[in-house]
Amino acid sequence: MPEMQPGGPGRGGRDNRDDDEQMPGEGGPMVMGTGSGVLVDAKGVVLTNAHVVDGASEVLVVLEDGRKVVSKDIKVDPKTDLAIVRLDSAKGPYPFVALGNSDQMEIGDRVLAVGAPFGMAGTVTHGIISAKNRSLDVNMYEDFLQTDAAINPGNSGGPLVNVEGEVIGINSAIRSRSGGFQGIGLAIPSNLANSVKEQLVKNGSVRRGYIGVSIQTVKDPDLAAKLGLKENNGALVTSVMPKAPASKAGLQTGDVILSVGGSPVKDSKSLQAAIAHSPPGSDVPFAILRDGKNLTLAVRVEEQPANFGLVRGGQPLEDEAAPESAQQSPLGLGVTELTPNAAKRFGFSPNTQGVVVSKVDPNSGAAAAGIRPGMLVTHVERKPVGDVESFDKVVSGLSKGQQVLLQLRTPEGNGVFVVVKLAN
Repeated sequence: MPEMQPGGPGRGGRDNRDDDEQMPGEGGPMVMGTGSGVLVDAKGVVLTNAHVVDGASEVLVVLEDGRKVVSKDIKVDPKTDLAIVRLDSAKGPYPFVALGNSDQMEIGDRVLAVGAPFGMAGTVTHGIISAKNRSLDVNMYEDFLQTDAAINPGNSGGPLVNVEGEVIGINSAIRSRSGGFQGIGLAIPSNLANSVKEQLVKNGSVRRGYIGVSIQTVKDPDLAAKLGLKENNGALVTSVMPKAPASKAGLQTGDVILSVGGSPVKDSKSLQAAIAHSPPGSDVPFAILRDGKNLTLAVRVEEQPANFGLVRGGQPLEDEAAPESAQQSPLGLGVTELTPNAAKRFGFSPNTQGVVVSKVDPNSGAAAAGIRPGMLVTHVERKPVGDVESFDKVVSGLSKGQQVLLQLRTPEGNGVFVVVKLAN
């Protein structure tokens, strides 16, 4: 298990991560830090987190036997927060640990977390697998193993090992209010890590399928009923990108994707994985539910753009003179016009239609549904609301106790459907 000491022109952590210690370098804007990694083959491939080596121009790898190897051969996949560092094979062979099958791990299985927390290399902590398939929404692709083995700053990139001595995860994040370990550590499963590692070794990057949609999981039974679903399964299309494969195939906002290539879609994560693993150029059948009717569309998958899912817009809503709703909305929210300046600030195109949520009653159905200021309301009960006047007109026709379907976009650029129950 090597200790990683990246150096380069700037690097930084993310929210909810066990961010590595950072300190300014001498003589300029150099930023250095420490983290962990694990050698996974004798030729010198080190598997670690992308955020450990983010922005580094070179990495000093310190092995357990005291050897130090400098490498500039760094490949990253920010969409999974994984990276590899390749050492000089002429200085090998290197001691390595085999990757195990993370799918075989069960809740309650014993594990060891190995790393260099706070720079203390070779530290081992013990615990169990507490849960599988966790998500923090910090990476585009994630399927974390949760563990109560202590993970702290500096553990990032180190291995989570089973009792057979196999690496079944790469320690990546913690859930914490204090910044230190509070009983919840998360590791990237070894099966996902191995797939990414193989592509980074072979191609220097990861190729994924792409159809160009934003999606959400249908968790709310009221939303499922509004969409005509008998069960809370499937992935709801919240937006379709112009000229993308989905648009060309006829997919529409509001469609619920039920299966891809004949395999059922349980939620948005399973759809993401199915599309990502579909070979670019292949025609894949999509079973969908649209307005209560079942349809099948063939979608030609393309290669995912390198920056897809990484560019996020949005700034806090600022005071700006603009027409506001003239009535007290029974939805429990106030709205204002989307001015050109606000559209630019939030990253919306100039011709975007909708009204900006300016305030939310904390005791309303809107608050309970997760609506917050800065979101853009585009449809109410499937009717477009391009301005405050049209919003007021649609809302005035709502009834007490009604389950109201709202379509929104967030300042981060995501689409979302929610159901708001009006008070009786």
